Amino acid sequence: MRRQPKQKRSQERVEKILQAAAEVFMEVGYEATTTHMIAAKADTAIGSLYQFFPDKLAIFHALEARHMEQVTKINAEIMQSADEQKPLSEFIERMVNTYAEYFENPMFRVVYIQYFVAPEMFQLFDDSFNQQLIKQLADFFREWNPELAVEKSEFLAETVHICYNALLLNALRQNKPERQPRYDEIKALLVAYLAPHTQQGGNQVMKVMICPHCLSSRLSKNGHRHGKQRYLCKDCGKQFLDRSC
Repeated sequence: MRRQPKQKRSQERVEKILQAAAEVFMEVGYEATTTHMIAAKADTAIGSLYQFFPDKLAIFHALEARHMEQVTKINAEIMQSADEQKPLSEFIERMVNTYAEYFENPMFRVVYIQYFVAPEMFQLFDDSFNQQLIKQLADFFREWNPELAVEKSEFLAETVHICYNALLLNALRQNKPERQPRYDEIKALLVAYLAPHTQQGGNQVMKVMICPHCLSSRLSKNGHRHGKQRYLCKDCGKQFLDRSC
């Protein structure tokens, strides 16, 4: 930025410019966007925009810095929640839901998507940042299961990181009503992949519950009956008991 806004009015103007830029980037793409289009969207004079930003790349870097700040905070909170040793499914549920809600803001969604289009334009997000996330995940997996070898934990973390980002990117490129089913599949995939490795004495075959009526794996627990867990199928809406216990 050319200068930092100090007065409340200036801070509000910068906020409008950043939000408008994100919306324009989403609508027409970064390459087709101009500073005049951003100023018009923000309902501010082009001269006011140039007081703070010399060009659209500077605006994008401001969005990137905001995204980095928020992602760092979210990741710290998610990893801290893992220390509570809740079931893996609850941890995955929280992680996916947290980022699903976070990326509803176009200011952050556009930065994330743009990274997969032109990573060379980024200042803060690079391979070292990805490697740091992978190491954090690997450390977390070993805390969950101390029997897990370092090399195996790193391989699991790398696989999760790559698959999760690819599937999340696909979900974010869909219209809003089409995202939730994809989020649900991300959760199911991560739980199925990680469950055999995130408990001591792992490597056993994981029991995967499916609906006996439609064979869907999109289930939710729905209380107990006769001492057995009852499930509700999210696809066909029917209930059934876990007969295996």
